[in-house]
Amino acid sequence: MTQLEYLLQQLINAVSMGSLYALMAIGLAMVFGILRLINFAHGDLIMVGSYGVLLLNAAGLPFIAAAAAGAALSGVAGLLMERLAYRPIRGAGDVAMLLNSFAVTILLENLGIVIFTAKSRPFPSPEAFNAVVELGAVRVSSLSLISIATTVILLVLLTIFVTKTEIGISLRATAQDLVAARLMGIDVNKVIAAAFLIGSCLAGVVGVLWSARIGKVDPLMGFQPVLKAFVASVVGGLGSIPGAVLGGYILGIIEVLLQGLLPSSLAPFRDAFVFALLIVLLLFRPNGIMGGRDKEKI
Repeated sequence: MTQLEYLLQQLINAVSMGSLYALMAIGLAMVFGILRLINFAHGDLIMVGSYGVLLLNAAGLPFIAAAAAGAALSGVAGLLMERLAYRPIRGAGDVAMLLNSFAVTILLENLGIVIFTAKSRPFPSPEAFNAVVELGAVRVSSLSLISIATTVILLVLLTIFVTKTEIGISLRATAQDLVAARLMGIDVNKVIAAAFLIGSCLAGVVGVLWSARIGKVDPLMGFQPVLKAFVASVVGGLGSIPGAVLGGYILGIIEVLLQGLLPSSLAPFRDAFVFALLIVLLLFRPNGIMGGRDKEKI
């Protein structure tokens, strides 16, 4: 394999991983753009969707149908989260909302442990996810290509939704100024629920792809992805959907580069280097790459 072919293979791996971070970061960005809430419980929607796929597939539902149902289940869980945990204390302050998100995280994780136990279970990935595609000397897993294609399709659909539909335009207006949007007659509750629903469904999609990547499901599986998605959001600019996408791909590229460049003795500390780079970035760009001087916008 030549250096160019090796670079191409690593680039595909980076874009694949960045795609998952981008989809997760979008959900965080949509909620933060409107409520100024960093919803750490967003990561547990990965767990909800993954277990939904696991149970439905075990019940005999084909994998594709089970995956769609799992993503929808994550969306329903996100709606319930917004309605029961966040809407009653809306306006109580950023700290109260943040602490509430941690409480929801702990509740969902412990509920998962009670129902499914803490033991991880194998994820029923279809054979199509485990295949290897050969592009000359470049060998790429089909899962990486599926992740990239899925993300591109969802990003195109999300762009159309946000820019062309009434609820999408209302979402952008609410992110700009929630009070003014309410005075203009926009149903803010409906818009916020839509943001949670879309972001949660995207988290469910990530749950399927992430579980297929690691090959297992467990109640605490959402912690690492949401942490990386938070980093991606901060890098791109909190509250900005384009920034979330950009941050996700930057993070994926950095991780793959560090994996290839770091000596074997330092490779286990890759995440420490990622967060060190985050600190350096925030010293020069406190609002992220695409963050403005004022409030972050969708």
